[in-house]
Amino acid sequence: MNKLFPVFLKLENLHSLVVGGGYVAQEKLTAILANSPDAKITLVAPEIRESIREMVAEKPGIRLIQRPFETDDLHGKDLVFVATNVPELNREIKLLASARHLLVNVADTPDLCDFYLSSVVQKGNLKLGISTNGLSPTLAKRLREVLTEALPDNLETAMQQLNAVREYLRGDFEQKVEELNQLTKDLIRQKKQSGDDR
Repeated sequence: MNKLFPVFLKLENLHSLVVGGGYVAQEKLTAILANSPDAKITLVAPEIRESIREMVAEKPGIRLIQRPFETDDLHGKDLVFVATNVPELNREIKLLASARHLLVNVADTPDLCDFYLSSVVQKGNLKLGISTNGLSPTLAKRLREVLTEALPDNLETAMQQLNAVREYLRGDFEQKVEELNQLTKDLIRQKKQSGDDR
């Protein structure tokens, strides 16, 4: 049973630390920036891939520090992404960060993770995160592809229209929720019927 609590973070309001400068660190950075292009990130590593330097060259919120990790690198950070190829160092950073009550993601080591990065489906302002509880990122990736294909491209229009209706509705919160539930239930019913007619 997946007991993870799903949450969407505003990484532009937090300061993330990435430890590592290789391919896995680049994967983490790519995922972060794809979802939060204005994320505030410090990356620390003795060696940093040129492709990472190119990727962040025009990102003022990202700072690269080329040297080994130091405990002080945790100061002022909110999240930590550990992506080195030294398991002992990864474990040490996890312990140091946890002692400071920081949330940590250690690449490819689920038992050292406080959180996982989900596979993401995005259609305009709609964003869905898919988690397999760390068991199968490949399955999450395949599900992302299926859902991306299945969800209609005009969802953004529907969301904008529903937002306008929500602003227009009168009454207390409970009444508004009930009316919006009725509206969206009818939309889903119409979608199913149009699919059945094909």
